[in-house]
Amino acid sequence: MKVLITGCGGDIGQSIGKIFKDIGVELLVGTDMNSEHPAKFIFDKVIPLLGCTDEAYIPNLEKIVKELSIDLVIPSSEPEMKFLLGIDNMDFVGNARIIMPSLDAMKIGFDKLETVNFLKANQLPYPKTEIVSSCETIRYPSILKSRSGSGSKTIHVVNDETDFKYLKQKYPNFIVQEYIDGEAGEFTCCAFKHREIIRTIIIKRKLKGEYTVYGEVVENDSIDNLLIEMANQLNLVGSINVQLRLKEGIPYVFEINPRFSSTVYFRHMLGFRDMHWSYQGAIDVPLDDYMRPRAGSKIYKGYQEYVELSSS
Repeated sequence: MKVLITGCGGDIGQSIGKIFKDIGVELLVGTDMNSEHPAKFIFDKVIPLLGCTDEAYIPNLEKIVKELSIDLVIPSSEPEMKFLLGIDNMDFVGNARIIMPSLDAMKIGFDKLETVNFLKANQLPYPKTEIVSSCETIRYPSILKSRSGSGSKTIHVVNDETDFKYLKQKYPNFIVQEYIDGEAGEFTCCAFKHREIIRTIIIKRKLKGEYTVYGEVVENDSIDNLLIEMANQLNLVGSINVQLRLKEGIPYVFEINPRFSSTVYFRHMLGFRDMHWSYQGAIDVPLDDYMRPRAGSKIYKGYQEYVELSSS
């Protein structure tokens, strides 16, 4: 198989590239808008690609697919996935199949208000959430954040009325959400579904900025049952990353990422190979067996240096 991964300059794209290096494919191609990244040390070929806001993005991608006879395309960046989500019947680029989660998972996961509405409609635990412009008063502290996107840049902790008035005026389209403290820990979880097969993993994590720098595999029946129910109710095909915290022992989901996350390579190393299974599902071969990693297994975020010596 010949596989193309977009957004190869980012940490997720490079993590997916490492997985396919482990799997072994005939040709591994990465695309990105810029060249100042170490993807060339991971991929067989790295090719510049216009951003998805450019009208030539799809023709440019189709040209690469045709010239290199690409079989599978895996978008790793959220903007590209959202763009492709807006195109009817976008299951293929040229003759190459696209690997993304199912439609419902992306529509709900990419909108944090829709995420809460989904949880509420299915009688699953959810943090109280409203559009900030409709709120006159809120409880302090609360969380104010964008309905779309991930990461800490669009998340604000509102501690008092002065904060609230300022942020409400500045971000009228944001949502305000119940604050659930992290005393019991924060969890990054993954649910994978292919036909009738559902597999899950739960990692209690520590963050540095936006990234998981340490984590420990845990067993928790309440979280596991919640993940399975979500996968079923979303009609999931593929993989979702779920962020949650516990309140009085009950798991409250505050984010669904309908894409491969920055912990995808950690999971692969632990034996939870959701990227590999998605690949196997896409080419219609039986999934490898899954043996759950033992509770207490740990992950650590390290650093990798690359040097390219000048030839002149």
